[in-house]
Amino acid sequence: MVKDAKEWPSPADSGVIDGGLMVEKKGPTGGDAESDQHGELQRTLSARHLNFIAIGGTIGTGFFLGSGTALLKAGPLGCLLSYLFVGTMLWSVMVSLGELSTFIPTAGAFSTYATRFVDPSLGFAVGWLYWFGWAITYALSLSASGLIIQYWNEDINIGIFIAVFFVVFTLVNYLPVGIYGELEMWLSSLKVITILGFIIFAICIAAGAGQQGVIGFRHWREQGAFVEYMVSGGTGKFVGFWAVMIQASFAYQGAELVGVAAGEARNPKKTVPSAIRTTFWGIMVMFVVTIFLLGMIVPSNDPTLKDQAANGSTNAKASPLVVAADLAGVPVLPHIINAVLLTAVLSAANSNVYSGSRVLLALAEEGLAPKMLTKTNKHGIPIYAVAVTSAVGLLGFLNLSPAGGQEAFNWLLNISGVAGLTTWGSTCASLIGFRRALKAQNVPVSDLPYISKFQPYTAWYGLFFNILVALTQGFTVFIKWNTSEFFAAYISLILFALFWVGHKLWYRQGFVHPAAADLVRGRYDSHGERDAADGKV
Repeated sequence: MVKDAKEWPSPADSGVIDGGLMVEKKGPTGGDAESDQHGELQRTLSARHLNFIAIGGTIGTGFFLGSGTALLKAGPLGCLLSYLFVGTMLWSVMVSLGELSTFIPTAGAFSTYATRFVDPSLGFAVGWLYWFGWAITYALSLSASGLIIQYWNEDINIGIFIAVFFVVFTLVNYLPVGIYGELEMWLSSLKVITILGFIIFAICIAAGAGQQGVIGFRHWREQGAFVEYMVSGGTGKFVGFWAVMIQASFAYQGAELVGVAAGEARNPKKTVPSAIRTTFWGIMVMFVVTIFLLGMIVPSNDPTLKDQAANGSTNAKASPLVVAADLAGVPVLPHIINAVLLTAVLSAANSNVYSGSRVLLALAEEGLAPKMLTKTNKHGIPIYAVAVTSAVGLLGFLNLSPAGGQEAFNWLLNISGVAGLTTWGSTCASLIGFRRALKAQNVPVSDLPYISKFQPYTAWYGLFFNILVALTQGFTVFIKWNTSEFFAAYISLILFALFWVGHKLWYRQGFVHPAAADLVRGRYDSHGERDAADGKV
């Protein structure tokens, strides 16, 4: 059995090994990051709340609109295989996250686990890049809401909606977290219903209910299961497959938000594993089945998809779901899809502020951000972390400025794209470090509240492919060189390296030794016991 917390080494004794000596972990603010008035989140989220928070952060415009360009690049089978493969990467991340977040359920999760089990500098780099990724995505969601509404009236100024929704979702994130969870559940439910409805619609169209008659696998035969992208021959087909795999990895990002919300979950021993399984399989099945059916009823050379992709459209016209409805002769569907897209970005905006604020709170609790960010109100809301995260949303107004402002905004969005991959990779690395710490401190794996299969090999699999995809996500610039596009693609990795190396040079901290890793602070044992009744972290 796991030792009682009183028998374990004190967290104050935990540290990192530097030159064979124990070194106390201190961050930019120094000292202890916890006090009676700081970091007290309330555990009021249920398993269904965790599910829908993750679904709300995952299913958005990246899937509803991005699946169209994916079909153009790789063809129906190439696109399907790409989404399936990235699904296996996500699985390795989610089961690793399950072990970590049931044993030590903490808000922000990823930076905390990297700091405790791998390297404080890695935790600093991952945490800040991940926080900025969600914060800038909030700005994107606010801008996208206005652009989507312009589908009905192009004369409307999107700045009005950026301002209105900025105020609304900032205030919503100051409500008790239970109310936030209920709101997110209903917003996300609309997206799930839409995808399920489209699946039924697509099956009917493929079977002959539309004006095209029975379609079946006609487009696979006529246009080909794979499509050449940028170069010809088999190489071009592989390039298309890999380009979509990178795109699919961005579409899946957000599923890991279960780990962010674990710090506010009731009885994490039960709710977190259930939420992880439901979230992974729910998102995986919806994405893969939708992509499969899209490949059946929409040709990969559809001129409407090509035109919308070339113009960078962000409303319903660019959605392959709408193209499918037009081909089937259902003219009313574009308005319905546009309304769903609006719901999708509003739900995403809600998740963006929540997840970003909790990551910032975790950074502060580990001493990697100013300690004032740990302060919470009587409802357990990190008031300053929410304010700082929400303020980044004002960058959405850059889209109202001339081309220079829009270009700067796009560069910021490129940073957010790779932030998810670095977080996925660090989660796998943290699980490997966690398992080593358990072994070094004689803690049997059987005492964990949740045990994932095939570890640590599953984590090694996820770590390898997340690093590979992150390094190659801008590979197309090497096929047709463009200096501006190179820096736009790799600025995030450059920043990540600067954060990691800069922190390490400044604080001179080594990697965490397994015997010195902190397995005490915030832990749950195999019985789910850790002051669970008081509802606070």
